Amino acid sequence: MLAEAMTAAAAAGGMAVVQSAGTDLWTTFRERCATLLGRGDPARESDTLERLDRTAAVLDAAGEEESARVRDLQVGLWQGRFETFLENLEQAERDRFVAELRSLADECAARTSGRGAVSGNTFSGPTALQIGDHNHQDVHFGPA
Repeated sequence: MLAEAMTAAAAAGGMAVVQSAGTDLWTTFRERCATLLGRGDPARESDTLERLDRTAAVLDAAGEEESARVRDLQVGLWQGRFETFLENLEQAERDRFVAELRSLADECAARTSGRGAVSGNTFSGPTALQIGDHNHQDVHFGPA
């Protein structure tokens, strides 16, 4: 039985896989995830890379109506993979893996949280757009 912190880390890892797929972060994320799960075994790293690529393909192919269901399914699948991996480690190695997985998931969440992301917008006429934290903007269109 996994401790709550380990289950939470596995869930965060599953979410990170799904959140990073299809983003600019994907290449770096998939390499780090494969290294993490491979633990120095090239065959395991290769297997993980293939699984990650299949996940990205499934998410990309999902239609709009099924997108949420497919995302939830993939989060659960990866959470299960991380949990199974954790169950087979000695406690000291488990603790290191959880810390590394949590770090990877936190970095992914910070980089895919929507900050700075602008997508699918259509502007007709004068437009002002600002992205960032604690910014100030005064916009004036037309005569003063």
